[in-house]
Amino acid sequence: MLPSGKDFAATMSELGIRKDDTVVVYDTKELGIFSAPRVGWTFKIFGHPKVHVLNNFKQWVEEGLPTESGELYSVECCTYQIPSLDESKVADFEEVREVALDHNKEGAEGVQVLDARSPGRFAGTDPEPREGLSSGHMPGAINVPISALLDPQTKAFLSPEKLRQVFKEKGVDPEKPIISSCGTGVTACVIETALEQAQYGSAEKRKVYDGSWTEWAQRVSASNSLIKKTE
Repeated sequence: MLPSGKDFAATMSELGIRKDDTVVVYDTKELGIFSAPRVGWTFKIFGHPKVHVLNNFKQWVEEGLPTESGELYSVECCTYQIPSLDESKVADFEEVREVALDHNKEGAEGVQVLDARSPGRFAGTDPEPREGLSSGHMPGAINVPISALLDPQTKAFLSPEKLRQVFKEKGVDPEKPIISSCGTGVTACVIETALEQAQYGSAEKRKVYDGSWTEWAQRVSASNSLIKKTE
């Protein structure tokens, strides 16, 4: 879940990151793209003006670009002003619940929920990694697993053209609002970053469900039709 503005500022201050610094975020060589988009998104919604997600460190290393290694060194702390959260980019449980309840209702806004989890977890045929948590999906959700957005060899994002094709084939309407979700709010940001890279839909109509499936499955039940499984 997102930190408070106070906690975000305290962490930035401890890391010596200033508001005018350019920040580049990347995952390990082995991961390629996984959690870096979540970090980048967090910087953005707390108003950090210059942040980029590297696509990706695996390719950086394989292309022989500069790297360094050695012991960690201490940094000079600074004062990072407490920022405000851009709440227009974050969906909470109640908002997503209303979207699910409005699914297929006449006159509904038609908000689309894109789920980054694996097809088995989305369908409800595979278990969730968290014991006791039901798998399945929200009513009307569209499964866009992160594997569909990444090159299988380089683990980097596909080209913008290929990303647009993936979203189109999944039935995502660029004219309608989009909420990205996943298991814990991490890989939902992979979808959000891919949408941004592909320029697919309006940035003003996109949000990330911070609590994602972990919050959803803990707060609803299959008995009230808010957890769907593929039969």
